[in-house]
Amino acid sequence: MRRLSIVSLGVALLVASCGPSTPADNAAPATSSTPESSAQPGAGARQTAAAPVTPPRDVFRDITIPSGTTLTLTLKTSVASDSSRVEDAVTAELKNAVTVDGRDVLPAGATAAGVVTAAEGSGRVKGRARVALRFTSLRAGADEYQVSTEAVSRMAEATTGDDAKTRALGAGAGAALGAILGGKKGAAQGAAVGGGAGTGVVLATKGDEVSLDSGVDVTTRLTAPLTVRVKVN
Repeated sequence: MRRLSIVSLGVALLVASCGPSTPADNAAPATSSTPESSAQPGAGARQTAAAPVTPPRDVFRDITIPSGTTLTLTLKTSVASDSSRVEDAVTAELKNAVTVDGRDVLPAGATAAGVVTAAEGSGRVKGRARVALRFTSLRAGADEYQVSTEAVSRMAEATTGDDAKTRALGAGAGAALGAILGGKKGAAQGAAVGGGAGTGVVLATKGDEVSLDSGVDVTTRLTAPLTVRVKVN
């Protein structure tokens, strides 16, 4: 009987140890995790800044335009024998690019500046009118160069033939009038007077003026070498 009691006590203890678990026993173990959103800014995401791009430097070279090179220019200023004055400013544009060894060294459109060097109106005694100008500088972009060029000159048409006809007509008319009035002697005197009258008409008549209008093309040449700065890259 005592033995049975011991066995029953042992069974009861075993059942108690294998009984249902409590809610606390089934709770999941706590984990410690840090949400990705709570990470410090920039952690794990490093960005590399792009290196600045340095543009290539312009390379320039000095090139010499030889003396005697022709420059064709379009006038932007009008000049005239009867209205211009010596030292009046004149401007023009280079019509065609200037090349050296196949390379454009002065572009079309480069600005030329100069002055009037002569302005002689048609005089009653001097006769033929004349106007002249010379270019002294060239500007291409930001660069300006002093230049030496031939003068551009224009002279009015000669009137010598018309003058001679006027004198002959005066002498002939005077001789005819003298013959009517006084025979041979009168004719000789009339011819002299008529010749003088004809000459007087020539001296009292002005010839044509001469001008170079804006938009007219003129040609000149360098009288000294010109060194210019040219971009080569």
